[in-house]
Amino acid sequence: MASIPSEFGEGISSLPAVGESAGEPEIEPGLWRQFAEATSPHSFCQSWISLQCRMISGVRSGLVLLGPPDQGPFTPVAVWPDPSHDVRHLGAAAERSLRERRGLLVPRGDSSASEGSGDEASHIAYPLEVGGRIHGVVVLEIEGRRGRQIQGIMRQLHWGSAWLEVMIRRAEVAKTAEMNERLHRVLDLLTSVVEHQGFQGAAMGLVTRLANLLECDRVSLGIRGRGHVRVISISHSADFEKQTDLVRSIGMAMDEALDQGAVVVYPPSADGEAVLTRAHQDLSRHHGSGQICTIPLGEDQKSVGALTLERPPDKPFKPAEVELCETAASLIAPILETKRREDRWSILKVADSLANQLGKLLGPGHLIRKVALIGVAAVAVFFYFAKVDYRVTAPINIEGTVQRMVTAPFNGYIKEALVRPGDVVKEGEPLCILDDRDLILERLKWLTEKEQLTKQYHEALAKHERAQSRIIGAKIDQAEAQLALLEEQLGRTRIVSPFDGVVMSGDLSQSLGAPVERGQVLFTVALLDSYRVISEVDERDIASIRVGQRSELLLPSMTGEVFPFVVEKITPVSTAKEGRNYFRVEGRLEKYSGRLLPGMEGVGKIKVDRRRLIWVWTHQITDWLRLKLWAWWP
Repeated sequence: MASIPSEFGEGISSLPAVGESAGEPEIEPGLWRQFAEATSPHSFCQSWISLQCRMISGVRSGLVLLGPPDQGPFTPVAVWPDPSHDVRHLGAAAERSLRERRGLLVPRGDSSASEGSGDEASHIAYPLEVGGRIHGVVVLEIEGRRGRQIQGIMRQLHWGSAWLEVMIRRAEVAKTAEMNERLHRVLDLLTSVVEHQGFQGAAMGLVTRLANLLECDRVSLGIRGRGHVRVISISHSADFEKQTDLVRSIGMAMDEALDQGAVVVYPPSADGEAVLTRAHQDLSRHHGSGQICTIPLGEDQKSVGALTLERPPDKPFKPAEVELCETAASLIAPILETKRREDRWSILKVADSLANQLGKLLGPGHLIRKVALIGVAAVAVFFYFAKVDYRVTAPINIEGTVQRMVTAPFNGYIKEALVRPGDVVKEGEPLCILDDRDLILERLKWLTEKEQLTKQYHEALAKHERAQSRIIGAKIDQAEAQLALLEEQLGRTRIVSPFDGVVMSGDLSQSLGAPVERGQVLFTVALLDSYRVISEVDERDIASIRVGQRSELLLPSMTGEVFPFVVEKITPVSTAKEGRNYFRVEGRLEKYSGRLLPGMEGVGKIKVDRRRLIWVWTHQITDWLRLKLWAWWP
């Protein structure tokens, strides 16, 4: 059930007071002709209530109330028998019918309904419901009737109200059609703006289309600049800069409308809003414009420009046309402003953005932004003045101070591998064994050869062949030398550690039976109690490294323990690695640990001096930019 708003009381209180009695009613054909020729809701309802009251006998007075559906306030649009007739006593029945949303008979015994009537009369109220919404109510005051007669009157009102429903539906259809037509025109104007990529083309398309649509002599578009509006486009005129007086007058008319923040129509209508029109009057007088309408693009102080439409004197701007222009301007303004901003130079966009941000920071409001800026400024000041230890970070590797390469003493084959990398060995402990079968056979060969030569040597002595004995004696010496060499090689088949240390490299367990050549490196053994730190410093930071700088290193296997070391040597030879150049920097450990082993890798930080924190974080990118700028500069 729809509730009746408080404004309904105001509508009832505005009913006409008692006046002079109406004259003789017009003849019925005249009422039908008036009903058929009605052109407004007021005349339609007045003729309809007159017909209804004449068709129903015993009607003393009648009232038709209409208003916004289900909202109100509902006000009188027709009174019978005369518009000046006092029908305020019908208000209670009308209000009750609207509240209960049904037809009612309020008998004369209901004091609330008959108060002020002073006679025996009943009130019949019938709501006008169209599409499930209450649009108004019809109330009749009739003389006393019986139940069957009352039903007939209700039936007559029911059928008669169909005419009012037709009127209401026609009004809704007309309103919908008018709105659709307006939307179609607005979309047409929007299309003329959107279909152009650039701002100038969009502006020209808009003013030209608007001039054709509303049959204007001239339509101008201006954009608000520094203190005034600058005309940037005039319909049907590609080059208008030479028309200085006309452009200046149009710009002043636009300024006048924007300063007031309202639509200005000249000549102003009698019932229109009071606005200043001096600039529009000058434009009309000096340039022959009969009718002028200026529409701001945007709202109030946010207006980005204005549209000025000019027509001949015999074509005034209708309210519907002005409303159409206002609707189109409010929708087109942000699109035009976006296109205008996008068409500017990049430097202007940056400057505008900076100015906008500066305005937000220095102007009122935007508290969070200002607090954030203060915080950023405080952090920047802290980073600029705060000083920390500047340290160069570089990957490091732990090496033994003394490392020995264990090589193959002769050509042979691997028979047995006794150690692997990482094994701790003692001095003289075998590392691997080479195959000695070829050497044993070779020694047996030379032993046999020596015995034969010895026997030949004795025979030559017995025969007193001195020359032959000397030759054989030399061969015996050769065999003995070969035997001595083989004995030495057999002794070297067991390759042993040169000192106490750890095996750094040389895993021969997967190479059993493989051949080795004389001088081939089989193992690398390093001392256990003497280490050095090898750092690979990037060439960008090598200039800051000096001998004697104290540093620290951290190993992944011992992240809870930091080992200090001192830089002892900077090798002036770079090594290319991963597209960068690195220099080898050697350091001496000042702290040892039983878990520290050669070959460990980690991260080292070489302390240089104390510098500003902001420099420490930005010097690399600053140096890179300085180098690129120097290389680019002619």
